[in-house]
Amino acid sequence: MTPVDYSRYQTLHISRRGPPVNGVPSVLDIQMRADGPGGNGKLPTAGHEGHWELSEIWRDVGRDDTVRCAVLRGSGLGFSGGGDLALVQDMATDFEVRSRVWKEARDLVYNVINCDKPIVSAMHGPAVGAGLVAGLLADISIAAKSAKIVDGHTRLGVAAGDHAAIVWPLLCGLAKAKYYLLLCDPISGEEAERIGLVSLAVDDDALLDKAYEVADRLAGGSQSAIRWTKYSLNNWLRQAGPAFDTSLALEFMGFAGPDVREGVASLRERRAPRYGVDQ
Repeated sequence: MTPVDYSRYQTLHISRRGPPVNGVPSVLDIQMRADGPGGNGKLPTAGHEGHWELSEIWRDVGRDDTVRCAVLRGSGLGFSGGGDLALVQDMATDFEVRSRVWKEARDLVYNVINCDKPIVSAMHGPAVGAGLVAGLLADISIAAKSAKIVDGHTRLGVAAGDHAAIVWPLLCGLAKAKYYLLLCDPISGEEAERIGLVSLAVDDDALLDKAYEVADRLAGGSQSAIRWTKYSLNNWLRQAGPAFDTSLALEFMGFAGPDVREGVASLRERRAPRYGVDQ
């Protein structure tokens, strides 16, 4: 078994750890970099390169016979800071960019679902955007109690697409999903565990140790049993594929509309958006 070469990934820091198999550590540690290309040094943000890498990495994880489990985590002040505003601006003004990012957003969801290796996420601080997609679609999602989970699509002026329609109602029920997706209210890690949005919430200083413990247990278990169980359970997500495809199309239609321009402007100016309401 020859390990996959992950050197092409520039916004992800990738290392190996965990129980060895034939002398090779079997857990892949994937860290979204705050200091990578397009990053701001504080939070991992998804620019042009980072968005593609986060969608593509799961193909390599799936075909890497030396990997039994993957851990996804953030760096700096949080798990993920959402899309870089320059990328969002390009999506709003450039059809080719919008079409490319739509495909990446689609691939991110389906690649995580179809990756046959179990994925564990460890979320601390802000968890937003593409990182949150992978974090909540992970097979076991672990959040620090103080984590701040936000789906900010409607605040930006576009529909809550990507992972929202495919997994939130399954995890926390339709009523809670609508409340948080329509209003973009933040959810703490502790509350996310209470409503079923994440698998587990732990004290902040125990987050990484717990994620590694879970990953090591998965790596040491029966690989056929674990992978086939994941495949079977993820059919709940696959049957929601049409709802996901529709939501993603509606989200990206919104990137061609006027509200997203106001949403981006309000974020740049650090003010509340004004969507046609009298001031």
